[in-house]
Amino acid sequence: MKSYVLKTEQAIPISLDMAWDFFSSPLNLAKITPPDMSFVVTSDYTADAKVYPGMIITYKIAPLLGINMNWMTEITHVADKQYFVDEQRFGPYALWHHQHHFKEIDGGVLMNDILHYAIPYGILGRLSNSIFVGNKVKEIFAFREKAIEKMFGKMQDF
Repeated sequence: MKSYVLKTEQAIPISLDMAWDFFSSPLNLAKITPPDMSFVVTSDYTADAKVYPGMIITYKIAPLLGINMNWMTEITHVADKQYFVDEQRFGPYALWHHQHHFKEIDGGVLMNDILHYAIPYGILGRLSNSIFVGNKVKEIFAFREKAIEKMFGKMQDF
């Protein structure tokens, strides 16, 4: 099985406390996901829920041609105000391991994401990644960057 890596970095002009408060809440993920994906958190969490090791989060998502599917991730690692990791337990990928890192910098927070993913179905999966999935994953993260800028602003000196 071939795996792929996507790394992103974004400087946000907010405090580490604000960044952690926003990104560690599962319900905020829908706010930074493209609307055409029809992303809905189906877990029964309240707005004040924060990630913790072992947390299971379920979603409905329509990543391709408007076809709805279920997705389940587990938060496997958490270091308060430093990082957390979500891993797919059920969903469209053969592998989904997403690290979210936060570091205080002058004037804000540096957020780094490291995503390792793989597509099932062998050569068909590799072909679909090169034709569609890889670009879709990049588009999702590009949308996310713009949504975060719209909500929190953009660091000028980064």
